[in-house]
Amino acid sequence: MGTINERADVAAQVKPAAPAVRRCLIVDDSRMIRRLSRDIIASHGYQVSEAEDGEEALARIKAEGMPDLIVIDWNMPVMTGLQCVKALRQVAGNTWPKIMFCTTNDDPADIHKGIEAGASDWVVKPFDRAAMEAKLEKIGAI
Repeated sequence: MGTINERADVAAQVKPAAPAVRRCLIVDDSRMIRRLSRDIIASHGYQVSEAEDGEEALARIKAEGMPDLIVIDWNMPVMTGLQCVKALRQVAGNTWPKIMFCTTNDDPADIHKGIEAGASDWVVKPFDRAAMEAKLEKIGAI
């Protein structure tokens, strides 16, 4: 079994596993919104990548794997946020991320569609750090 000192030496040599890196994908056609979102989310330890529309987001996810968090605009060219979230079901497998819509659209019917498609919550633009962090905390992302 070994002496207490021998066990202590072995325990000291075992390094704890590095914490898993949480990844976030920000999907928005506005560079300013992507930058603001990146600053907020990265400050909570996320590794952040960006896409300008839903089609680019799906391509990134297929290439890089499913992120832990997706912050996505509702209205974008090429593929809307709602279309993208629905398409994620085809690539998600057993891994479903936390998804937060970030949009100017505050129509309750659309919010319901987004939640039904798989979003965890919704933050309305314009937003500030406190509003986004409150929503991220609510969904358990921070």
